[in-house]
Amino acid sequence: MTIDWNASRGATLGVEWELQLIDAETRLLRQDAAKVLAGLPGADESGEHPRLRHELMQSTVEVVTGICSTVGEAKADLAETITELQRTASEHDILLACAGTHPASDWRDAKMAPIQRYAELVEQMQWLARRVQTFGVHIHVGLRDESRAMPIVNALAAYLPHFLALTASSPFWLGHDTGLASTRSVVFGALPNTGPPPSLPDWTRFEEYMNTLLRAGTIRSIKEVWWDIRPHPDFGTVEIRMSDGVPTFREIGMVAALAQCLVQLFDTQLDRGYRLPSPPPWLVKDNKWRATRYGLDAIVITDECGTTAPLRDEVYELVRELEPVAWRLGCAEELAVTSEVLERGASYERQRAVRAGNGDLTAVVDALVTEFAEDRFVVPGDGDHGR
Repeated sequence: MTIDWNASRGATLGVEWELQLIDAETRLLRQDAAKVLAGLPGADESGEHPRLRHELMQSTVEVVTGICSTVGEAKADLAETITELQRTASEHDILLACAGTHPASDWRDAKMAPIQRYAELVEQMQWLARRVQTFGVHIHVGLRDESRAMPIVNALAAYLPHFLALTASSPFWLGHDTGLASTRSVVFGALPNTGPPPSLPDWTRFEEYMNTLLRAGTIRSIKEVWWDIRPHPDFGTVEIRMSDGVPTFREIGMVAALAQCLVQLFDTQLDRGYRLPSPPPWLVKDNKWRATRYGLDAIVITDECGTTAPLRDEVYELVRELEPVAWRLGCAEELAVTSEVLERGASYERQRAVRAGNGDLTAVVDALVTEFAEDRFVVPGDGDHGR
């Protein structure tokens, strides 16, 4: 079977942001996505909203953009939709927030969204699927043709720890500190067909692999391949999926800018006849674990000889390399938020600081709600750090 590629017009952007529905009184997750979505204006005849949709759990509403040219356009698209969502959610005493996991809610209290394919997924995967009450950010970046997809996916795999550590926001699970920067990556990573992408050299090998999985009954559709980075033929994009959910527009812009700049850089290098780097799977897997456990404090492997370096230094150097690309794409300001995260802390660090200061996970939820509503980082003892 040939897999057709729906070509994009250059490095276009699409963003998917999975938001938590928070009960205004208890500060726990509310399983009321169906009620919120039903109350939104702008739905089509089938009841579907063009920018808001169900995810697996009723505690989640996913906000999606249209096809955007710039990071600023994507942020504006999200802002317009979220304003509408906030208005409807408030009518049900629901607040909005985002992090890779909710600090205290129990996945056993979750309700599944009323979608047939989700019911089939849970029936197939049982406990693994039922406990996936997690939240992420997915960034789509357009490509002109399928020949570029796998080289760029392979090259992006080297930066998996950068994306994960900058967005890590799930240190708590069921009311306990797991000791991880990203608990979400472990919970979601227990599902089959997840994790780092296999190193496939070209589109032909990707088609062969997908056809093998389909013949074997491992998947029913290539949409059931949930790699951290994957080609999305229907959209004509590379989809970068390893990020935890982040609580602010600032961080959404940062992730989108990082993704668009890297893809644009690699696309340009292919035009110039360069061969893109393709790190070995063992290195990618090891570095993902290091970022999952230690976040920005990870010491990552930088070559096949086992050389290591602090991830914070690697992020800093990457941003410097991408600055000229960011200026050309008009997202230099959003890319610069990486420096702010390095200084003020990623969400997992900010959440732990709030708990250390208050000793209460409710205060952590309150901080996430504030960060989302006001687009500022809440860092105890640091004063108001606004826009």
